[in-house]
Amino acid sequence: MKAILFDMDRTLLPMDEELFVKNYFGGLSRKLCPLGVEKEPLIATIWKATGGMIQNDGSHTNYEVFWQVFAKELNVDATAFIEASDAFYQKEFYDVKAVTAENPLAVEAVKAARAAADKVVLASQPIFPIAAQLARASFVGLKEEDFDLITAYETESYAKPNPKYYESICKRLGVEPKDCLMIGNDEKEDMYAASQAGLNCYLVTDHINAREDYPWDGPRGTFKDMIEMLKNL
Repeated sequence: MKAILFDMDRTLLPMDEELFVKNYFGGLSRKLCPLGVEKEPLIATIWKATGGMIQNDGSHTNYEVFWQVFAKELNVDATAFIEASDAFYQKEFYDVKAVTAENPLAVEAVKAARAAADKVVLASQPIFPIAAQLARASFVGLKEEDFDLITAYETESYAKPNPKYYESICKRLGVEPKDCLMIGNDEKEDMYAASQAGLNCYLVTDHINAREDYPWDGPRGTFKDMIEMLKNL
């Protein structure tokens, strides 16, 4: 295998997504509302800007799309908001650890992937900045140097479930999709999208995001099963 890709949330990092969103938006609102925006329109704008990133056609980075939508929806100059947001992700974002769980096997899984493949990628949904991706990785004992590539909104121009997100990763690594393996918990964003791009896929079932319209009938197993699979590649 030339490259192994890992999803983050509910794959490497166990979490309650509802609590995560509540905690995350609460912290970000406390940082940005003092700049002159009410909480409800702020959160609505963040959701709309996030939707813009999901629909990104590749013509701009996800970072550019997010802040363009943000500025337009709130009719503001985004500069001060960007600065405050960057500060939030560098420090206060770490508070979301309270709504995540430990995964002592995460480091072992990435080590097994390193032994089985030339490249290891943290293919976390690139709607967050690199600081947030690294923060969540740190919650399960992982560091930037554990990966050859970490996708984030500053660097990506597509997002899951667009197969082009996976295609762009393969292109950047200089590998063929057929020589790559995507490991994730979401039947649509990880399994369907990656397989449409030509990658091999493995569904981790501990915290599965089942999708009725995108059922996955390929390889699957628990997190422990996945580690054994990697050791036998």
